[in-house]
Amino acid sequence: MGPNLRASAGNLPAPNLSRAALAFRAFHAAIAVEMLLAIGYVWWCALTGRTGGRLVGIAVATLLSEGVLVTANGGDCPLGGLQERLGGPVPLFEQVLSPPAAKRAVPTLGAIAAAGIAVLVARGL
Repeated sequence: MGPNLRASAGNLPAPNLSRAALAFRAFHAAIAVEMLLAIGYVWWCALTGRTGGRLVGIAVATLLSEGVLVTANGGDCPLGGLQERLGGPVPLFEQVLSPPAAKRAVPTLGAIAAAGIAVLVARGL
């Protein structure tokens, strides 16, 4: 296997991950990027007054679905446990943020997404 991955913002060495753990981490990261893009698109539509058509509906639906899953999981990403079972002990957001910042990331992003959706609704978009 290749070189160790960075385990956290503290630059701790990561254990070598199995192919399954690496593949799942890539899949999980892709979902996180999609969610960030959805938040950005919702806010872009809300601030510019553009309806966004079907795409904004998809963005809102994915954000609401993620919100339901995170809430049902006690405020944590529902994929974190699966990542750990596959041998990836470091949560996804701790790959790029400090542990305290990573813990605040999901609720903060959820609040930002909810506010953007509220602006869309208030503007009738």
